[in-house]
Amino acid sequence: MYGGIAGVNTIFSALRALLFAFGTVRAATVIHERLLQHVLRGTVSFFDSTPIGRIINRFSSDLYCVDDFLPFILNIFLANVFGLLGMLVMITYGLPLILPVLLPLAVLYYYMQRFYRHTSRELKRLHSITLSPIYSHFSETLTGLSTIRATRHADRFAEECESRMELNQRCLFSSNSAVQWLDIRLQMIGVMVVTAIAIIALIQHQRSSGDPGLVGLSLSYALSITGLLSGLISSFTQMEAMMVSVERAEEYSTTIPSEPTQGSVTVQPHWPERGHIEFRHATLCYRPGLPNALDGVSFTIRAGEKIGVVGRTGSGKSTLFLALFRMMELNSGSILIDDVSTQGLSLDVLRSRLAIIPQDAFLLTGNVRQNLDPLSYHNDAELLDVLKQCHLTEQVSRMGGLDSDVGERGKNFSLGQRQLVCLARALLTDAKILCIDEATASVDHQTDHLLQGTIREKFWERTVLTIAHRLHTIMDSDRVLVMHAGKVAEFDSPAILSSNKNSHFYRLIHSANLEAPDNGQ
Repeated sequence: MYGGIAGVNTIFSALRALLFAFGTVRAATVIHERLLQHVLRGTVSFFDSTPIGRIINRFSSDLYCVDDFLPFILNIFLANVFGLLGMLVMITYGLPLILPVLLPLAVLYYYMQRFYRHTSRELKRLHSITLSPIYSHFSETLTGLSTIRATRHADRFAEECESRMELNQRCLFSSNSAVQWLDIRLQMIGVMVVTAIAIIALIQHQRSSGDPGLVGLSLSYALSITGLLSGLISSFTQMEAMMVSVERAEEYSTTIPSEPTQGSVTVQPHWPERGHIEFRHATLCYRPGLPNALDGVSFTIRAGEKIGVVGRTGSGKSTLFLALFRMMELNSGSILIDDVSTQGLSLDVLRSRLAIIPQDAFLLTGNVRQNLDPLSYHNDAELLDVLKQCHLTEQVSRMGGLDSDVGERGKNFSLGQRQLVCLARALLTDAKILCIDEATASVDHQTDHLLQGTIREKFWERTVLTIAHRLHTIMDSDRVLVMHAGKVAEFDSPAILSSNKNSHFYRLIHSANLEAPDNGQ
C-alpha cells in the first residue's frame, strides 16, 4: 500500500514538473515575443514620449518575474492547495466536530488575504514603476559620462542615483513589511486551529467515540497546518503580485501604437527609376495639441536634382525626412515618388528603396560586413569596392578586414569614419534618392571634404536632399529649400536667393559669415 502511494506520488510529481516546465516556458516565450514585436513596430512618437528606462524595465525586471519567479510561486501555490485539501480531508475524517470551527476560520482567512492582496499588489506595482527611473538615469549617465566628468558633476549624478534607489527601496521595504504583517496573523490563526483541534480531540476522547489512531493522525496533521496555511496565503498573494509583471508586459502589447506594415500598392522591382519627388499640401503634427511641424508643404523635386534644405532650428527640416520615410504619418496631404503615393506602399518596400545618412551615425555591434550589408545581399568584392570609394580601405585593413569588430556603437571608428561607413551602406543600396541629415555637422573639414566629394562623384545622376548645418556644403546645389515655421519660405537656386537681400537664405548666409555664390555658379 505504501509502495503504491509512493509510486503514484512520484508519477504525478514528475508529470506536474513536466507540465510546468513546458507550460511556463511556452507562456513566457509567447509574452516575450509579443512584447518584442510590438516594441519593434512601435511608432516614433511612442519612443519620443517613453523614457528608455521604462522599456528596459519591461524587458529586464518584469520579464524576469514572468520567466523565473512567477512559475516558481505558481508551482508552490498549487502544491499547497492540494496539500491543504488532503490535510483537511484527513482532519475532518478523524475529527468530524472540527468542521464548525473551520468554517469561521475560513471566512477569517478570506478577509485577511483579501485585505493584504490589494496592498501587496499596489506595492509591487510601485516597486516596478520606481525601478524605471533608475534604469533611465543609469543609461543616460553612461551615455554622457565624459561630459559629466568634464563638468565635475559626478557627485550630483551619484546623489540623484542614490535618491532614486532610495525611493525604490522604500517600496521594497514596505512590501516586505506587509509580508511580515501577514505572516504574524497567519501564525496566530494557526495556533487557534491547533488549539481547537486539541480541545475537540479531548472532548471526543471523553465521549469514548472514534478511533484513537485517527485522532492522533488528525493531531499530527494539525501541527503542520499552520505552516501550510501560511504558505498557501503567501504564495497566492505573491503570485497575484507577480502577475503585475504580466500585466505590464501585456500593457505594451495592447497600447503601443504600431506602424502599418502592409501596403495596397505594388511597384516594380527597380522603383523608383527616376527619383522624382513631390510634396502635395503635406501637413504633419507630432501629437495632438502641438503646432504643425509641416503646415501645408508643397514643392516638386525633379529627378537627379541636388537640393539643399536649410532653416532655423524647429523649422521642419528633419520632419521632411521623417515624412518621406513615413517614420511619422501625415495628417493630410500626400508625398509622391515617381508619381506613386508613398502612403499606399508597405514600409519595407518604401524604406528599402531610399538611402539616408543620418546626423548620428548608427552602427550595429558586430563586424564591418554586418554593418555594411546586414541582410547579406552583396559579396565581399562589392563591399571592398564601396569601402575604397569611401576612403575606408586602409582603416578596415588595419583593423583586420571585413570580419573585424566595429565595437559597441562603432567605437573602433572615429566619428567621421562612422559617417563614411553610413555612406558606404547607402552606396550599396543603389537607391535613386539619397537623404543626408546634417551628416557633416560633427566631423572635421577633411572628412567633410571626403564625404562631399564622394557624394558628388557617386550620386551625380541621383536625387540628393541635404539638410545643411554648414551652409557652404549646399552652395553648389541646384536649388535650396528654405523652411520656416513648418512652411516652404523659399525654393530657388542659391545664387538667386543669396542675391536677394530680403530673403531668408540671405540672412542665414550672412549670420554664418559666408560669401554669396556668383550668379554664374
